[in-house]
Amino acid sequence: MRTLQTLAELAALVGHEVAVSDWTTITQEQVNLFAQATGDHQWIHVDVERAKAGPFGGPIAHGFLTLSLIPKFFESSFEIVQSRMGVNYGLNKVRFMAPVPVGSRLRARMKLLQCEPIGKEGLQMVWEVAVQREGSDKPVCVAESIVRQYP
Repeated sequence: MRTLQTLAELAALVGHEVAVSDWTTITQEQVNLFAQATGDHQWIHVDVERAKAGPFGGPIAHGFLTLSLIPKFFESSFEIVQSRMGVNYGLNKVRFMAPVPVGSRLRARMKLLQCEPIGKEGLQMVWEVAVQREGSDKPVCVAESIVRQYP
């Protein structure tokens, strides 16, 4: 995990990859709970036996489950010591570029694209978040995540 002391230190990293998250494993239980929470019970995600005969040879995670892991990826990759709070502000664009079979290990690479002051001391940042699946060269998801951070 990378440790930064201040928001100013982070702002100096625009244009650079700031951090790479820890790996996390996608389980069938996560997929089932996500389906329950969202009401998306498509068989390709939750019917293990049927999914084995499907196009991916087994169940895959919901794209939005992968996307919802972005805060976890941020949390496991870096901290800003002199910051009390960060909030998700939105997304500019999202692409799901490859399936995520259940059992896959994912991590994210975070590149800081933009950093603008907000309020008296806060920052609004735009991050390119590229979610990788272990063993694959192609990202499974690429998103521009907008985050507001406050000291």
